[in-house]
Amino acid sequence: MKAKVRTLKQKVVISASPKEVYAAYIDPKKLSKITGSKATGKAVVGGNYTTYGDSIVGKYLELEDGKRVVQEWTNNDYRFGPVRLELSFNKATEGTEVYMVLSDVPEEQADEVLEGWIEYIWDPMKKYFCDLSKA
Repeated sequence: MKAKVRTLKQKVVISASPKEVYAAYIDPKKLSKITGSKATGKAVVGGNYTTYGDSIVGKYLELEDGKRVVQEWTNNDYRFGPVRLELSFNKATEGTEVYMVLSDVPEEQADEVLEGWIEYIWDPMKKYFCDLSKA
């Protein structure tokens, strides 16, 4: 019997341009600095990447500079995947609205995954750009 899965959605506003937020997400050096955890890889279609050491491993499926990222990834800590991640970066009054759709997340881990994105990606990214604007 196949496990129940959910499609997760989040919206977050980050005080930077869409190109800056996009670049911060796909550049492993910037993402490592933002999260305080090692990220590797090269952002090219078909390219592999890792984040949080090797907790998250995946592949870039689509890239649209400054606008959209589609990835496939597996979470080795929770032992699920692959899941499909789509991020859209849209200009907003206060910077960039990032819209996330994460498909095929196991139902029993969905809430924790959503909280994890806020705690480990979005909040640190907000802080990173806030600190940059003060520098």
